[in-house]
Amino acid sequence: MPEAATDTAVALSVESLTAGYGPVPVVKKATLRARTAEITVLVGPNGAGKSTLLKAIAGVLRPTEGHVLLNGQDVAGRAPDRLVKMGLAYVPQVANVFPSLTVMENLEMGGIVRRHSVRDRAESMCELFPDLRAALRRPARTLSGGQRNMLALARALMADPSVLLVDEPTAGLSPRYEQVVWDHIRAIRQTGVAIVLVEQNTRRALAEADWGYVLVNGENRLDGPGREILDNPEIGALYIGKSTTTHGGGAGAPAAHNGDQNTGETAVTTNETRKEVGP
Repeated sequence: MPEAATDTAVALSVESLTAGYGPVPVVKKATLRARTAEITVLVGPNGAGKSTLLKAIAGVLRPTEGHVLLNGQDVAGRAPDRLVKMGLAYVPQVANVFPSLTVMENLEMGGIVRRHSVRDRAESMCELFPDLRAALRRPARTLSGGQRNMLALARALMADPSVLLVDEPTAGLSPRYEQVVWDHIRAIRQTGVAIVLVEQNTRRALAEADWGYVLVNGENRLDGPGREILDNPEIGALYIGKSTTTHGGGAGAPAAHNGDQNTGETAVTTNETRKEVGP
């Protein structure tokens, strides 16, 4: 599926990116584009290289070849702290908050690149994530899994990025908290941020996505509008699998079970246990 022409500005363009953890690359000549005020999702089977691709874009891994264009500027290989200052924020799946610091201190750490208006920005984050306001003085370790995910997103947004990379934000959460996460992701999109998301619930991710990419064995297999990929039965049989639950566009989420714990989501990739450690 070739990418359709659009008037929306491309905030992030990844071209022929290759990266890995040793001599054998995990991601091979991957290509991706993310546009302003849109949700772009990366899906695929376990071991496809989705999280590795996010790390290479975010500067956590140094790519061996290819380009990462952030608002038109090639930033491939730049250090993560430099990329934050340039407008790219990254939320890993685990170790994404400082558990011993309070919620407010976590927000202040996220805003450390700001020269002023940190408190004003934190107030904006409390408006976007209302549950955080009552917990500002609490250590992050006392938060539920869903609240911690909200804090991780808010902490990343403190730097006012143009591009937000998020790795599996709903892993391990109940359907009710999964719904809350998606509500906030859609709210972030409305602020104009380009969102690139790796998500373990493939069907829900494609239902929410403006554009989706399927990664297999570290390589692009296909891309297109999320709903188009989801609704194609041949593509679904090959890359998505059979569905036993229905998700779509934020509606019809199943009832919650046991707080934040996931009791059996339909997903292509497996859930991972969230660790009680800091970034």
